[in-house]
Amino acid sequence: MLAAAAAPAAAWPDRWFDSGRLLGTAGVVQVEGAGGGGLTPWALIAGYGTRDAVGASARGTAVRLPDYALYSPGIAIGLFDRIELSYAHLGFDTGSTGEALGLGSGFTFRLDVLGAKLRLFGDAVYDQDRWWPQVAVGMQYKSNSRDAVLRAIGARRASDVDLYVSATKLFLAESILANATLRFTRANQLGILGFGGDRNDRHRPQLELSGAWLINRHVAIGAEYRMKPDNLGFAREDDWLDVFVALFVTKNVSLTAAWLEAGSIATRPRQRGPYLSLTIGF
Repeated sequence: MLAAAAAPAAAWPDRWFDSGRLLGTAGVVQVEGAGGGGLTPWALIAGYGTRDAVGASARGTAVRLPDYALYSPGIAIGLFDRIELSYAHLGFDTGSTGEALGLGSGFTFRLDVLGAKLRLFGDAVYDQDRWWPQVAVGMQYKSNSRDAVLRAIGARRASDVDLYVSATKLFLAESILANATLRFTRANQLGILGFGGDRNDRHRPQLELSGAWLINRHVAIGAEYRMKPDNLGFAREDDWLDVFVALFVTKNVSLTAAWLEAGSIATRPRQRGPYLSLTIGF
């Protein structure tokens, strides 16, 4: 009787955490927490769970720029390959630049991001004979802890919501993934410098593109481009671009190394540098 009673509990992990999707189709966890690339969400649901299972991904990301540093732990949970829930914390360390900006040396902006994504239609893996991509809609609620500083630099608010729609097409025969995301946002530097400003205080559409080529089962190369709004009069905001190499060590562990071109951030031009991320998923 003990064995019979224990059987359902023993089978539970196999039934709910099957890791049944193809290697690499979980992507990594995006800097704001969503499943996808490093900079932009994909329509794919985080984790390797199939439509009958639950999956999850956790990651840590670090970006080193000439005048700033960004670190971002995050987690995303995929429910039955249909719904994704995510969380990320962004810490933006101004280092010695903070003192020059009048904020104090080592001043850090902190941003919390809660996200949700819903797959609407399409299946990136199984719809190879169809022209349409997998499509998902998502939202990210962002809250910054530095309200007084943000208002002093011209931001209108310390918290806001980004809305986006993503379309992802996987060409298995060519080992190529293509993604396009349209984001509606008024975030300044992802929300690190608040939301809205003296130049604009409306949600505007911003295009985000990414592509990856799987060289073999364990190595992918690619690039991402992310348009950014330019809301603050005191500091120009540029679009972001990266090129990356992703190493899928196992199905559960991946490493991503990238070179990020971030342009001007908070009056400091030519912000570029390495982007490193470790993702663990199932």
